[in-house]
Amino acid sequence: MQEKYIDETKQGEAFAIAERPENSKKLFLESYGCQMNFSDSEIVASILNEQGYNTTMKVEEADLILLNTCSIREKAEQTVRMRLSQFKNLKKEKPNMTVGVLGCMAERLKTKFLEEEQLVDLVVGPDAYRDLPNLLKETDDGRDAINVILSKEETYADINPVRLGGNGVTAFVTITRGCDNMCTFCVVPFTRGRERSRDPHSIIEECKDLANNGYKEITLLGQNVDSYLWYGGGPKKDFAKASEMQKATAVDFAHLLDLVAKAVPEMRIRFSTSNPQDMSLDVFKMMAKHDNICKYVHLPVQSGSNNMLEAMNRQHTREEYLELIRKAKEIVPEVAFSQDMIVGFCNESEDDHQDTLSLMREVEYDYGYMFAYSERPGTPAHKKMEDNIPADVKQRRLAEVIALQGELSRMRMVSYVGRVHQILIEGTSKKNQNQWKGRNSQNAVCVFDKLEGQQIGDIVDVFVYDNTQGTLLGKITE
Repeated sequence: MQEKYIDETKQGEAFAIAERPENSKKLFLESYGCQMNFSDSEIVASILNEQGYNTTMKVEEADLILLNTCSIREKAEQTVRMRLSQFKNLKKEKPNMTVGVLGCMAERLKTKFLEEEQLVDLVVGPDAYRDLPNLLKETDDGRDAINVILSKEETYADINPVRLGGNGVTAFVTITRGCDNMCTFCVVPFTRGRERSRDPHSIIEECKDLANNGYKEITLLGQNVDSYLWYGGGPKKDFAKASEMQKATAVDFAHLLDLVAKAVPEMRIRFSTSNPQDMSLDVFKMMAKHDNICKYVHLPVQSGSNNMLEAMNRQHTREEYLELIRKAKEIVPEVAFSQDMIVGFCNESEDDHQDTLSLMREVEYDYGYMFAYSERPGTPAHKKMEDNIPADVKQRRLAEVIALQGELSRMRMVSYVGRVHQILIEGTSKKNQNQWKGRNSQNAVCVFDKLEGQQIGDIVDVFVYDNTQGTLLGKITE
């Protein structure tokens, strides 16, 4: 599979769903950043759908414009600010139109949005979406409205998210919110709050509902899914205070995977994102036990150097990470891994960089998400460490990481050739209208000629006879 290098200047994605005839107002909702943001947008759309808003793809039609923002890197924030500036003329033409900023950037910058971006009327953090109806009443009365209070309890478990855009085949199901890990480079604990898990019964019911509505694959979603722990509610950090009965009946991530796999045996199951320090070998045992759990794990490491891992406050060593990979491959020999990698972190030496390259060679990742470090205000690294690696060095090291991942990706793609794979048809190939596209269990994209009688959502056996750098080429077996 082709290596993934994120274009942080990319504009957000807007989606629309079928209109309710009784709704009279229009919502333009655009999402940026991670899968959690897109999942949150589905919750927002569901809440506002009940408040009389139909979604629209045409921003000029909107009574309400909402940008669900990302704060993980500086370029992501710059992109949102540029996007907001594009609405200024529209706001002059439609003075009653409301413009709001949601998500991580709203939480991080809070009142600065109302002060600096004169056209923003509404600022809402990730845990305050239930308050949107009340906040919109305030803006209707001519007042700016803001709620960025972080919660220790909110999981939106009782809200049935609408499915924005998509293919009607794959869907996200959020199982955790927030993060407790406090990696020094990361702003997430400050923008999304403490880690808490969702009631497993509500997760299973949502998965069953998706299955009943024709969906064929779900991705269990969280900032750190491996840390999932349900003991009756509340933050994970308070588990030590739980009763003996709560501890005895607690559900961890491996147990949840088992429950979901049994509840929807006809659906494929993926999960993202994992954290090495919390990943249990029991998860891989569940992967081996259930055919419907895909044999793929996104397992960010960020660096191959123990010096950098310590500086980043990653709660594992290089050796522990590699041992986890080795044991995982023993349990699930066909498992595939992808990575997140940050180059040029504070004080990174050339030896540290070489450690990253050697770790990549040892793991043999299918693909990765690779970045040059950019410090985020408010993080421990920003407060206590100097961003002292020159830009040209960062870019050279990044280029080397991307080039190596390209080699590894091509090698991994070749390993899938000459075999039959089960492929879930997700849609038509963008390059050839006569071909389907889909993914195998290891998340590798495959294209193959359409045959009569197939449709989106079918799982078909495909013999892979060749590959390009980023795609498997196959043909359906008789």
